[in-house]
Amino acid sequence: MPMTLAEFQRMIETIYFQKDSRRGTEKTFLWLVEEVGELAEVLRKGDRANMEAEFADVMAWLFTLASMSGIEMEAAVSKYRRGCPACHGTPCRCVEP
Repeated sequence: MPMTLAEFQRMIETIYFQKDSRRGTEKTFLWLVEEVGELAEVLRKGDRANMEAEFADVMAWLFTLASMSGIEMEAAVSKYRRGCPACHGTPCRCVEP
């Protein structure tokens, strides 16, 4: 059964919040960037066997940073509830520059 974004955020907090808080926001952000790099590598290589794990790692680091910053991700993503935040289209109708 899938979990909600709020449930995922609570789970990541339970597992990592204390450790990540001791590390601090700046160093935790660097870990996120490193994980994004690992995701970029598996995407570039077409390494489907490792894509799921790397997507999950990026999401975990992003959510722990949100928690450290007092942001509820479920509320944050509601920005897209009505489609594109700029044009409100679904799909987006914004003109590319």
